[in-house]
Amino acid sequence: MRLTRQTNYAVRILMYCAANDAPLSRIGDIAKAYSVSELFLFKILQPLTKSGLVESVRGRNGGIRLGRTADKISLLDVVKVTEDNFAMAECFENDASECPLVDSCGLNTALRKALGAFFEVLAGYSIEDLVKSRPSINFLLGLEEQSAAPAA
Repeated sequence: MRLTRQTNYAVRILMYCAANDAPLSRIGDIAKAYSVSELFLFKILQPLTKSGLVESVRGRNGGIRLGRTADKISLLDVVKVTEDNFAMAECFENDASECPLVDSCGLNTALRKALGAFFEVLAGYSIEDLVKSRPSINFLLGLEEQSAAPAA
């Protein structure tokens, strides 16, 4: 199974927000940290905001923040919001193949079991787990410089 670029950056956005000590994170800062366009991140934010994983605060001093604490957002939550399809083979799709074994195939059973295990592992990791396990994450994301700046 290969996750999309959207899922990858959705996790990164959430990690940035979790690592950031400031009350709000700015899209421009996140885009700079990951060297991607703001427009790309805005597209990813739509499903994250709609699902409640991220809250958006509008206005001049606006930004984004986690919709719930980082320990309450699992990787599975993110993947379910950002991925459109979990079909590992033709058999998983709505218009299942014309294979006569589609309802009693051992491969289909094995792949469903593998997908279930994949989901179980993702459910076992939170955004907090990803951030707290990397003590240098604030430095790598450029957040230490921001944190050291005096408040205006």
